[in-house]
Amino acid sequence: MARIHVHTHGKSHSTRPISKAAPSWTNLTADQVSSIVTKLSKEGVSPSTIGNKLRDEHGIPLAKSVTGKTVSQILAENNVKFDMPEDLEILVRKAIGLQKHLRTHNSDSRNVRSLELVESKIHRLSKYYKSLGRIPANWKYAAVVAQLE
Repeated sequence: MARIHVHTHGKSHSTRPISKAAPSWTNLTADQVSSIVTKLSKEGVSPSTIGNKLRDEHGIPLAKSVTGKTVSQILAENNVKFDMPEDLEILVRKAIGLQKHLRTHNSDSRNVRSLELVESKIHRLSKYYKSLGRIPANWKYAAVVAQLE
C-alpha cells in the first residue's frame, strides 16, 4: 500500500504472527496479561509501547492470541481512557515541533511544506475519529491552540 504524501510504496516493518492461537511457550494466563497491560498503562505507557513490551519482555507476540482481546479492548474494559487517540496525539506533537522549528528558521520552505502535510493528516484523522465518536464532535485542530499545549 502506498504512503499518503509520497510516491513510495511503504516502509519495512515486522510481520505479524501467522497463527492466531496462543504460542506454546507462553506460560502467562489471560488474567496475568491483562494485569500487565493495566499496570503499564497506569505508568503512562502508550498502547503501542505496551504491545512492544509484551513482545520483547514477556514473550507474547500478540495480546489477542492469549487474552482474546486487543490491548485497546483490555484498557477500555479497565476504564483506562486516553483523551486523544495515540496516532492523532503523535501527529499533533510532530506539528508542534515543526511550528517551533519554523519560529526560529522561518525561511525553511521544506519544513513549511512538511507542516502542511502533517496538518492535512491531522484533519483527515480527526474527521475519522469524530465519525467514530472517539473524540468530541466539536474538537478542532488549530495551530495556535496546539502551541499552547
